[in-house]
Amino acid sequence: MPELTEFAGLPVVEFPSSGTDEERIVRAREWGGDPHAPGSVAWRLRYDGEACAEHFARFLSVVDTERVRALVIGDWEAAAGGQYEIAHLLAEQADKLPNLRSLFFGDIDGSECELSWIDQPDLAPLVAAFPRLEELAVKGADGIDGELGLRVPSHDSLRSLTLETGGLPARVVREVASSGLPALEHLELWLGMLHYGCDTWPSDLGPVLSGEGFPRLRYLGVRNAETLDGWVPALADAPVLKRLEVLDLSLGVLTDRGGRVLVDRAEAFSGLRALDLHHHYLSEGMEERVRAAFAGVGVEVDLSDRLEPEYHGDDDEPFYYTAASE
Repeated sequence: MPELTEFAGLPVVEFPSSGTDEERIVRAREWGGDPHAPGSVAWRLRYDGEACAEHFARFLSVVDTERVRALVIGDWEAAAGGQYEIAHLLAEQADKLPNLRSLFFGDIDGSECELSWIDQPDLAPLVAAFPRLEELAVKGADGIDGELGLRVPSHDSLRSLTLETGGLPARVVREVASSGLPALEHLELWLGMLHYGCDTWPSDLGPVLSGEGFPRLRYLGVRNAETLDGWVPALADAPVLKRLEVLDLSLGVLTDRGGRVLVDRAEAFSGLRALDLHHHYLSEGMEERVRAAFAGVGVEVDLSDRLEPEYHGDDDEPFYYTAASE
């Protein structure tokens, strides 16, 4: 079952996938959503026996969609490309959702489809269809054979963009970095692991790290990154740090190699309000050195959830895992 219970500050309520219109209205109200006053919840649509086109058409007819502000798209047979159809329907019927501000595309858990198997489409046309959209979160990408795309030439309203993946291709990161998003304040990238298609390096995010790409950016997340140690030096030299309030490097593989750079270059991060490093592989000694270095420059640092590497059999090589791995 989907994991999301809240989105855009609203409770997530599923739109019933069977029954007459009146039966669906009754069940929706029992679950906490009123189709005639729909702006107080984020509506979730997902496959549960009813064909995608029929389910979406029923949603449009039962719910007063002109007042819907947040929408959550669940599993439409993600591994088989079912997300393509719902993305197309949303873009095609965008005029029926004129006040949509927040969209979560891919509320899919591991029992439905593994994170790195989710086959997401090119979502740029969907974003373009909603010029007033302020928040987009996308979960999942097949980093090896998938078609996820997000090159948005111009969008003046989008303030928050999250890509949550087990393996984020460099191609997609370059598309995002070259998009025209002048209002973007929050950019969150879950890079994932090389094995699942992540071939992203700091150079792929060059326009963003230079400070030229998104002039209003205040939060940058390089999360769930297997290669995090290699990102730390590049981030220390990034001009965008002067503008950021929060740098989120959580959920990834941060070892003492990256920790030494953080200690040595702490002053470079001193303009931040907060640095999130939770879920890390720093040794106890290095953890304390990092904590002390950032206390010295006045930056709040989250060093919770310290992990130990795993060793398999007689192999002396340590194994490290991102938080979202399979």
